[in-house]
Amino acid sequence: MELRAGYKQTEVGVVPEDWDVDCLSSFWSVTDCKHVTAKFISNGYPVASINEVQSRFIDLTDAKKTTQKFYNLLTEGGRKPQAGDLIMSRNATVGEVAQVAKWHPLFAMGQDVCLLRRRSPDISPTFLQAVFRSFIIKNQLSELMVGSTFKRVNVQQIKSFLVPMPKPDEQRAIATALSDVDALIDSLDQLIAKKRAIKQGAMQQLLTGKMRLEGFSGEWETKRLGDAFQFLGTANNPRSDLSGHGEVGYIHYGDIHKGTSSFLDCSAAKIPSIAQGKVGKVAKIPSLMDGDLIMADASEDYEGIGKSVEIVNLNDRKMVAGLHTHLLRGVKEVIAVGFRGYLQYIPAIRNALRSLATGISVYGISKNQVKNIEVALPSVEEQTAIATILSDMDAEITTLEQKRDKTRALKQGMMQELLTGKTRLI
Repeated sequence: MELRAGYKQTEVGVVPEDWDVDCLSSFWSVTDCKHVTAKFISNGYPVASINEVQSRFIDLTDAKKTTQKFYNLLTEGGRKPQAGDLIMSRNATVGEVAQVAKWHPLFAMGQDVCLLRRRSPDISPTFLQAVFRSFIIKNQLSELMVGSTFKRVNVQQIKSFLVPMPKPDEQRAIATALSDVDALIDSLDQLIAKKRAIKQGAMQQLLTGKMRLEGFSGEWETKRLGDAFQFLGTANNPRSDLSGHGEVGYIHYGDIHKGTSSFLDCSAAKIPSIAQGKVGKVAKIPSLMDGDLIMADASEDYEGIGKSVEIVNLNDRKMVAGLHTHLLRGVKEVIAVGFRGYLQYIPAIRNALRSLATGISVYGISKNQVKNIEVALPSVEEQTAIATILSDMDAEITTLEQKRDKTRALKQGMMQELLTGKTRLI
């Protein structure tokens, strides 16, 4: 393959001729953490370990704290973090790097991290951070991890990472462009968090009757879930029976747990499938219908007990509820379609699910236990009105999440172009 004029082939790929490519240690010093076990106290100097280096800047919000004596010990030998330094995880979440800023208080490095310090003040920490989060370092880490049971790298391996290094002005230009995209992603994350908090507050008010919508009044009636739903049979196939090309969509309890929505949009979601002939006793396993509620009957934590999704936009797709789920099909004129997915957030139901669940490492709840749960509900008309408001909020959050995800994808493409010099900013 013929190289473009002004470019050269290097160990990290094709880069501009005026870029350097060398070991990280040529541009940055790498200092391991002090291998001592610090004493932790309630008030003292923060200690940054793996958990504190998972974002753009060191996050000391939940960092453990140590004494003056151990702070002095942990920071000796040039280990006192300074503005412009990077701290890298070299164990577990290998390769995560976070910046030290001027606004950080005094803190020390804990275990399983190392300190990167630029050899020239003209070098951009943001540029190197982007390199670490790109394919350039990720590919090198993957090669180091081949055949390894534990994800860990040592200081010598880190020093040997090959990195591209443009002139300082171009580093800063690239860093500024990527930082602008990061700022947009951060602002979207903050807006999504705000919208989720608003929705949570609305649910607390609307699903308990503390706030009534205009035009609705009157007492709520207590309903038994066993009277509001039919409880139908589900398949019990393990994940090993699933494939990506079966005729029947299959909702495994694990898919309910990992989802973030109260509704499963079958027209858009990627849903595991199973061959028709493998669905247990097919004749006794009903196909799903729009408005069906699928509830996970097992969870490793209390938060997941009774987590459920309401089926929407099924169209003509054939699907079944699978392993460790309860299938609840609504009885007409008791609980409205569109409202069912929000039932899990009603305090009376959440509290009942948690109090009834049994188990040690895995908690479970039986069909009969769910049937006997009672809850006060408004009329079907008020349920529908409440569901409309909450679903509008959900739609707004989904739109923001999609915009954020597209921006993240855009950033990945920008990194591919900018960090190899394929696109030049100056």
